This record gives sequence, structure tokens and C-alpha cells, in this order.
Amino acid sequence: MDQGNNSRMTQFVLHSLSRPRELQLFYFAFFTLFYSFIMLGNLLIVLTVLSEPTLHTPMYFLLINLSFIDVCLSTFATPKMIVDFLMDHKTISFEGCMAQIFFHHVFAAGEMTLLVAMAYDRYVAICQPLHYAAIMSVRKCTGLVVGSWLIGVLHSVSQLVFTVNLPFCGPNQVDSFFCDLPLVIQLACTDTYIIQILTLLDSDLIAMSSFVLLLISYTLILVTVRRRSSVGMAKARATLTAHVTVVTLFFGPCIFIYAWPFSNFPIDKFLSIFYTVFTPLLNPLIYTLRNKEVISAMQKLRRRQVSS
Repeated sequence: MDQGNNSRMTQFVLHSLSRPRELQLFYFAFFTLFYSFIMLGNLLIVLTVLSEPTLHTPMYFLLINLSFIDVCLSTFATPKMIVDFLMDHKTISFEGCMAQIFFHHVFAAGEMTLLVAMAYDRYVAICQPLHYAAIMSVRKCTGLVVGSWLIGVLHSVSQLVFTVNLPFCGPNQVDSFFCDLPLVIQLACTDTYIIQILTLLDSDLIAMSSFVLLLISYTLILVTVRRRSSVGMAKARATLTAHVTVVTLFFGPCIFIYAWPFSNFPIDKFLSIFYTVFTPLLNPLIYTLRNKEVISAMQKLRRRQVSS
């Protein structure tokens, strides 16, 4: 701890998933393998879409951006967690902790708003198919992606402003595998009630507004799908099922954790791992296994690689 008037914590101690050494080694192997699959799965989607001209459409443009943000979401904390499984003392510097908070909220908020953009794309495609090409132009798609990143950055900066200048003088135990904002705020050596409320309102605003927009979009899509029964609508149902599954898997754990943001439950740690580690792998599986166009493009890519 630095001495003087600006005394503050120089590092935090992160709690891993389990204390026994044998389980730590098992987790190291398990999450290393899982993280490798996340990287390979999402990068394969990006490579497939970029290499196949028939997939150069707004839906797949948004999909490869989702894959990219999933890679980022799983990378801000997972490699650190994997390395910590081999360490007796699992610590992180104050600067590293603030960086984790910043990137966590950038990528999580960015993914929320990008999922809204994908829902809007499906709404236009299914409910206004004749105007789809005009509405979902390259400029509009680029704007949606850039907008999702800007919202993520602005949200994250607003969260960090509340935290970075707080006085941290001990204790320094964070009961998670990364610096989760509500847990870190509780360690400040001052009354943080107002700051807790402000950070909660900020997070709830972006999460609930995104969730409401998703509900509206998918409700309109479901009403349209139920009125029609054609091959195109069967494809729309399959795509819609994939989108709803991804939204449920991502928002479900987030809503549970932030419903009681300043109360730490044992299941919170598992849910944090779920949406930062498991969901980024499930997304490419859900979108590819139910999508014949992507599977066909992957087969073409594989044949080209074999023939070359």
C-alpha cells in the first residue's frame, strides 16, 4: 500500500473456484481447452463469412462482429484466471483491476446492444422483406456496429469514473476470478451507498433498455411468423430460435447477478463464468449448427484448404 495522503491499495487478491490443488490443475486443463475452443470457434465463423461471398449480407456482418466481441468478452479475464490456477497467490494490480472493470463493461454492454442490432436486422428481414435491402444498407450496418461499441465505451467510462478515485486501504479480497465492479466497490474505505446506487442504475439502464427492445423486436417477429406458413417462414423460425437462445443464455445470468448486485451468493461466481466463458463458445455452436448456409460455407472452405 502506498503511504501518504493518497494512500491506496496497490493490489487485490482474487478468489479462484476451488482451493484443493488437484482441482486447480483440473480447472487449468479444462478452461485452457475451453478457451481454445472459444477462440477457434469464433475465428472460424469470422474466416468462413469473410471467405464466402454468399454470406456477405447484413445478418452475417453482424454475426462476425458478435463472434469478435465474444472473443474479447472471454479474453478480458479468462487467460488471467487460467494462469491463476497455477499460482498459490492469485493477485492483480490496482491498474489491472481497473482495466478488467473497464473492458468487462465495454464488451458486455457492447454485446447487449449488438444483440439488439441483430434483433432489429431480423425484424426488418421478416416483417419488411421488400424493404430489407434499402433499410439494412452497408452504412446502416456499420453504424449499428460502431454504435454498439460507442455505447459500451461510454457505459464503461461512466462506471469507472465512480470507482477509480475511491480510497482502497483494505481489505483487498475479491470473491471472484476477476474484478467484478460491485465486489470491488464494497472494498472501498468510505461510505459507497450513493456510488452503489449510481452504478446499479447505470448498469440497469443499459441492460433493461436492451432487454425491452429485444422483447419488442422478437414479439413483433413472432406475430409475423405465426401469420405466415411458408418455407421462408420456416427458415425465419429457425433463425429466430437461435437468436432467442443466445439472448436467454447471455441475459439470464446477468439479470440474476445484478438483481442483487451488492449481495454475493455462491452461484454468482458460476454465473459469471457462464456468461464470460461458456456463452462465447455456445454462440458459434448455436448459430452454426442450426444454419445450413454457414455449414455449407465451412465445407467449401475446408475443401479449398484440402485441395490447396
